[in-house]
Amino acid sequence: MKRLHLIPLLVVGLVAAFIAAGCGSENQSVGANDVAVVGDRSITKEEFDQLIDRARENYAKNKQEFPAAGTPQYVALRRQAMQFLVQREQFEQKADELGLSISDSDVEKQMQTIKSQYFGKNGKCDAACEKKYQAEIKKQGVTNEQVRDDVRASVVQNKIYDKVTAGTTVSDKDIEEYYKKNKQNYIQPASRDVRHILVKKRALANSLHQRAQGGENFAALAKRFSTDLGTKKQGGKVPISKGRQLPEFDKAAFALKKGEISEPVKTSAGWHVILALTDIKKQKVTPLSEVKPAIRQQLLQQEKTAVMKDWVEETQKNFEEKTTYQVGYEPPATTNATPTTR
Repeated sequence: MKRLHLIPLLVVGLVAAFIAAGCGSENQSVGANDVAVVGDRSITKEEFDQLIDRARENYAKNKQEFPAAGTPQYVALRRQAMQFLVQREQFEQKADELGLSISDSDVEKQMQTIKSQYFGKNGKCDAACEKKYQAEIKKQGVTNEQVRDDVRASVVQNKIYDKVTAGTTVSDKDIEEYYKKNKQNYIQPASRDVRHILVKKRALANSLHQRAQGGENFAALAKRFSTDLGTKKQGGKVPISKGRQLPEFDKAAFALKKGEISEPVKTSAGWHVILALTDIKKQKVTPLSEVKPAIRQQLLQQEKTAVMKDWVEETQKNFEEKTTYQVGYEPPATTNATPTTR
């Protein structure tokens, strides 16, 4: 069974990936029981401590020693927790500004998707699935409400991503230029089908070569004698592409005529006897028309990532004067931001 990881510091795809927070303004007052103020919302020490406790429990379950107080690892962990909480709140407020509505049904739908993915069958979560889910969160020491908070954060992020990148496009010219610059990636090398027998000793390879030349069934010989477990059951049959095999094997296999059997060939793997089953298909270049949709999707994803990165950086600047940290809880002044993609 796949393990469900619910610790926000370790969940790929939540807003913690957008960590680029500054230290904020000192004009806002942070309460004694708070760790930060983001806009008009306070983040409490209780929220922060709960996050650290969950991280501590995760370390324990993975049989790892939790960083000792005062160590660089402990400081880094506290900063990650702070960054996560502040970033989550900043995104909540930006979602409001963008006019995005995050309903309970949105969160519940994502909850059901997660449950069915990890504990259900055929994309559904029945009573047995729910029981497994409840057992898992109990094992991890988190409540269903805490899980919902984490899931809500991911829903917020995804909706913001969709909104911010909605107008992103890639032109045909961009696709054509990419294809030209990377044409070598679309070359299909010469190929053919062969059978081969791999053995350790040259004497045995010589014997098998003679038997095959004498008319014995090559596939049967391969099944009996070959030490290549990947092709043995198929009678040594394997499709090959020029330049993808060991050099000695490659040279011999592509020098044969259809139906011809090679002399024993020595490689680092042992001794091979090769039978050419088909003619050689010549090298060709996949035309742009066949790969255009894939290139468009690749470039579109890259462009969306760039758009989202710019938006995150601008969001951080906008919140610098709206975010204040309690002494000792400030994250680093700058951090590389890597936007999450769908």
